[in-house]
Amino acid sequence: MSRASRSGAVLDNPVWAALDGPHRGFADIGPAGLAAKYAAGVSPFAALADPEDPRAWADLAELVGPGREVWVTGLPTPPPGWETLLSIPGVQLDGRAVRGKEDPEAVVLGPADVPEMLELVELTRPGPFGERTVELGTYLGIRRGGRLVAMSGERMRPPGWSEISAVCTHPDHRGEGLAGRLVRAVAAAVEERGDTPFLHAAAQNTSAVGLYLSMGFTLRREPLFIGVRTPDTKH
Repeated sequence: MSRASRSGAVLDNPVWAALDGPHRGFADIGPAGLAAKYAAGVSPFAALADPEDPRAWADLAELVGPGREVWVTGLPTPPPGWETLLSIPGVQLDGRAVRGKEDPEAVVLGPADVPEMLELVELTRPGPFGERTVELGTYLGIRRGGRLVAMSGERMRPPGWSEISAVCTHPDHRGEGLAGRLVRAVAAAVEERGDTPFLHAAAQNTSAVGLYLSMGFTLRREPLFIGVRTPDTKH
């Protein structure tokens, strides 16, 4: 593992580090090689090799196309011509102190489970989740009476790290500790691979952030999740 991976520096620009590394197979790369985005159906996130470089923004605009929406994360300031549609304050949590634990009730979820996973995501709104998101890593769920009632899995994978994401529980089963159990179970899979877990969450989701902190996650930085629209070159 590189020094940047061990220190967590790759988490300063995690989407780029993932798409330029372990997730390159899911990446659409800009013509200049300075921007990238996840393929359709995988994730709406895009990234720039250097958010301060106007050439990277131009490369992203060419990659995405005029007047199209895309999400970026970090603390970027879009250049003139770009429209900011939504800006969500977030937290990035370091999981180096977290200890994973396998869960005997957790089952591995795959492509056949996607319709149920999408239903649970629609009900609970944990964040972006598409038809191919399940391909990004290990996804685990808990069923009750045959119904999927909770799940968690992996999303971004910068070198040496893996983001635990899509943590959600059906409203009828909240308060049963299922989210914490699944986060630890996914963390166990991450650690078995030799990676370190980390998390992103909306800062306003104080109950979830409080849960993660109680599990040993620590606050690393406070990025923004920004929905932007590329310049419409037709005007």
